[in-house]
Amino acid sequence: MVNFEDFQKLDLRIAKILKAERVGGSEKLLKLEIDLGKDPSTGSGQDPSTGSGQAKRQLIAGIAKFYQPGELKGKEIVVVVNLEPRILMGLESQGMLLAADDNGRPVILIPDKEIPPGTKVR
Repeated sequence: MVNFEDFQKLDLRIAKILKAERVGGSEKLLKLEIDLGKDPSTGSGQDPSTGSGQAKRQLIAGIAKFYQPGELKGKEIVVVVNLEPRILMGLESQGMLLAADDNGRPVILIPDKEIPPGTKVR
């Protein structure tokens, strides 16, 4: 069991997919460039978890068998933004998108209406 205080440590934000492309040499991985917009708590274009001026990030996601890059551009997704970066196939992943598991098929979680990138998920 995870206690509420541990759950609150996760920083979940809405992000917009700006670019999506296959990772060379991998059947599973897509490289996503996402926009985290402005941090709602400060109104600045800073990254919500690092405070840097960069509001864009790169995610490496294991969804290439189920999603085509072209269908992802412009979609809003839910992202965990305060995970430690991880190297996959030589590329840095700077967060994790959330998806449901439908019998082994990932189904990306998306808001049911447009929400500004960077909005905190509670």
